[in-house]
Amino acid sequence: MFATQETIAAIASPPGGAIRGIVRVSGPDTTRILHALCASDGPFPDRASRIQARLDLGQPLGEVDASILLWPDDRCYTGMPSAEIHLPGAQPILNAALQRLLDHGARMAEPGEFTMRAFLAGRLDLTEAEAVLGVIDADDKRTLDAALRQLSGGLSGPLNQLRTELLNLLAHLEAGLDFVEEDIEFISQHELSTNIQRICQQVEAITDQLTFRSGSTGAPQVVLRGDPNAGKSSLINALASEEIAIVSATAGTTRDCVEQTLDCGGLAVRLIDTAGIEQARDAINQQAQALGEQAHQEADLLLVCIDLNQESLRPWQLAPREPGNHSSQPMLFVGTKRDACQRLPDWVDDDWLLTSSLTTFGIDDLRTQIGQRLQSSDAVESSTVSSTAVRCRETLVQASDALSNAQQVIEHQLGEELVAAELRFALDAIGRVTGVVYTDDILDRIFSEFCIGK
Repeated sequence: MFATQETIAAIASPPGGAIRGIVRVSGPDTTRILHALCASDGPFPDRASRIQARLDLGQPLGEVDASILLWPDDRCYTGMPSAEIHLPGAQPILNAALQRLLDHGARMAEPGEFTMRAFLAGRLDLTEAEAVLGVIDADDKRTLDAALRQLSGGLSGPLNQLRTELLNLLAHLEAGLDFVEEDIEFISQHELSTNIQRICQQVEAITDQLTFRSGSTGAPQVVLRGDPNAGKSSLINALASEEIAIVSATAGTTRDCVEQTLDCGGLAVRLIDTAGIEQARDAINQQAQALGEQAHQEADLLLVCIDLNQESLRPWQLAPREPGNHSSQPMLFVGTKRDACQRLPDWVDDDWLLTSSLTTFGIDDLRTQIGQRLQSSDAVESSTVSSTAVRCRETLVQASDALSNAQQVIEHQLGEELVAAELRFALDAIGRVTGVVYTDDILDRIFSEFCIGK
């Protein structure tokens, strides 16, 4: 565990040059240290203020203009005096400012220590603290929105409400146990069972969301499938606006899966080019077919690439379009080589996307369609930050099991003491998710994932 009564400091802005940079400091000696660094001897305001000052960075930099955002009391993010020093963003200046803070008594902050202090001060619960990291690590609008919802209490709000309801049920139950010799019923068995069942269902619903999120490996996977020489490699190059796959007139050039991450309609997706679908001719080709089939099965969206110049659809291309096929895997039919097609075949439907990798015809529309199809599918459903899902799922399963056990105890009339014991276990499990109940090793594991300065 970190020493929470020490004054800590760190550079809070990303590494590299910029117009402005930020050095953050927090702790009981914040005001004293800033006085030592500022050229002016005037007193600092006793309320949250923005101060224009000359900061003495020592030789050879001398004095530098700085804007200091000061919170001189506990009414701030970390719950103790804090300041942000805004300086010119040159790395030597930021390094010098940090070193001066350290020279005057601050110590270097550990990763996530500022946010951990906010948690310990009650400014955030654990799920909201993890959401701070989710905001920092977000690589597209989808994951950013999920992190911001969680930061604003999207997960902890419902869990805290359920915990409050459980506490009320436990209070009624234990009141009845305290007055067991009196003819007083604080809550009926039916009402108790009904409420426990309802809360259990809500916990299970939240757990299901976490299960889905923890199974995600990041950006949705979009897999290109088609015959050999159907134009898949040319298409992925056109979508990526660079040559990432080898293109050849010789069929079967692609053997390994070729991957590229790119933006499609504001969504980061992983494009995967696969070997053309054909009968395996040798051991290497057999392995290429197996890799392609595996990518096919794991795809969040299939791009079925079909050469508009071929005479007819192959059986595997017809199968997904047959009336009896109920595959839930989203797919887009993409007609390739439009530039070489004089007349569209009769088997091309209105919902096909027609493209030319040579002229880039239809490429922008395809990027947009990929983003829209994924946004409307379960592939991008995300209500929680991945680290929260991984940490909390098993704990919520334990809470759900305890509530189910409580219902069984009521049904078999095994005693209200056992019901109370199961409710306490469920309360403890939900408390571990939000941080009402925590241990040092849990905090160390969560906040060590942060970058320094956050």
